[in-house]
Amino acid sequence: MTTDAWGDRVLSRFGAAAGRYDSASMLQRAVAWRLAGHCRRVGVPKGLWVDLGSGTGNLADALESHHPGQQVLRLDGSDAMLRQQPPSVRTQLWDLRQPLPSWELSPSLLASSFCLHWLDCPEQRVKQWLNRLQSGGWLALALPVEGCFPQWHQASAQSGIACSALAFPHHASLCGDLESEQLQFTQQLHFTTSAINLPQLLKPLRRVGAGSSRTQALPVQDWRALQRCWPDRDDDRRLRLTWVIQLLLIRR
Repeated sequence: MTTDAWGDRVLSRFGAAAGRYDSASMLQRAVAWRLAGHCRRVGVPKGLWVDLGSGTGNLADALESHHPGQQVLRLDGSDAMLRQQPPSVRTQLWDLRQPLPSWELSPSLLASSFCLHWLDCPEQRVKQWLNRLQSGGWLALALPVEGCFPQWHQASAQSGIACSALAFPHHASLCGDLESEQLQFTQQLHFTTSAINLPQLLKPLRRVGAGSSRTQALPVQDWRALQRCWPDRDDDRRLRLTWVIQLLLIRR
C-alpha cells in the first residue's frame, strides 16, 4: 500500500478530470496516433499488448485501429479513467507506482503515452518495463522531456518567481543504459499552443488533470508577474507555450 502523497494527488486529479479528458486532450490524442503509427512500421509481434497509463484509451484505440484484430489491454491507476472506455475493451486497474502485474504471457508490446514523466525515477521504469517484455518485444514511449515549456522557465528566471512547471526527464537519461541496437527509433516533436493570457494558456493542463505541481501554489500576483515577463508572443500578442515530446521505440 503506497503512502506517496504526490502520486495520490496526481491520480486524484486525473480521476476528477476523467469525464472531460477526451474533449480536452487533443495534443495527447495526436501524439498517441503518431506513436501507434510508428509501432505499425516496426512490425510488433502479435501477443499481449498493454497500454500503461491508458487513461481514457487514446493510445490503445490508436494501436487497435492501426492493427486490426489486435486487442490492447488498458491498464491505469484511475478507475474513473478506465470507466470512460467502452465495456467491450479489456481493462486492468493497477497503480503504476508498483511493479507491473503478473500476466499469463510476457507482453510483446508495452506502450505508454503521457504517463512515464509522472512516475518517480522514470529511467528505472524504462529498465523495469523492458525486462518484462518477451525476447524481441517492444517498448513504445511518448512523453514530455526536458526542454518543455521554455517560455515558462524564461519568464520565471526574469521575474525571479519559482517555476512551478513539472520537471521532465532528459532524453539521454532515459536511453543511457540501452545498447545501440535496442533503440530502434527516436524522435522529438515540438508543439506550440497560444492563448490571450496565462490562465487560458495553462487551462488545458488543468482540464486533463495534469495541473499537479511539486511546488507550493503561487499567489495571483506572482502569476501576473510571470505573464508580464512572458518572452514569446504571436502576431496577435497571444502568449505562446512550447511542448517538447519524445517518441521512443526500444526493442528487447
